[in-house]
Amino acid sequence: MNALSALSLERKRPGKRLIAVLFSLGMSLTTQAPGESAGSFEITPPKQRLMAPAFQLPDLSAARTSLEDFRGKVVLAHFWATFCVPCLHEIPGLQALWQEYHEQGLVILGIAADRGSVEVVRDFSEQAGVTFPVLHDADGRVRNRYEVVALPMSYVIGRDGRISGRVIGSRDWNSPEGRQVIEAMLQQDSAL
Repeated sequence: MNALSALSLERKRPGKRLIAVLFSLGMSLTTQAPGESAGSFEITPPKQRLMAPAFQLPDLSAARTSLEDFRGKVVLAHFWATFCVPCLHEIPGLQALWQEYHEQGLVILGIAADRGSVEVVRDFSEQAGVTFPVLHDADGRVRNRYEVVALPMSYVIGRDGRISGRVIGSRDWNSPEGRQVIEAMLQQDSAL
């Protein structure tokens, strides 16, 4: 099943249609990191689309940011850390997605798992040229609520505030396959 046929499934039941889109994309896409063999671009859809756990975290300037601030947008909640090498390899691709899709309703929330001072996260983000919102989860409360088992780990949250999928491990989000996932989410959720 390709993404277009999945998009046309069950027009009257958008939650099930969205899961069908993610399932078909996750099962059919592949990506290849430099120097690695091809693997699947797996996004695990939930059995039931539940509301994403609410949270509020400080950004890099200590202003409080809430997930609720982004209701009505597609959110890629990306859990990472400056000490996580695979996480650091994902940042340029996430930045490229942000630059291309944020005006279409994509929000990338970089949720840094670094403990202690925000200075390390701020310095890295500035040096890497990150312009998408970066939040600091120094005490791990949000990671615990989202059951983050490894870094990097991402959640795709629909415009309705419900979890649409989870990705464990590093992905090339700026690959054609990654862009296809984001574009499908933006198109799918605009019809909700």
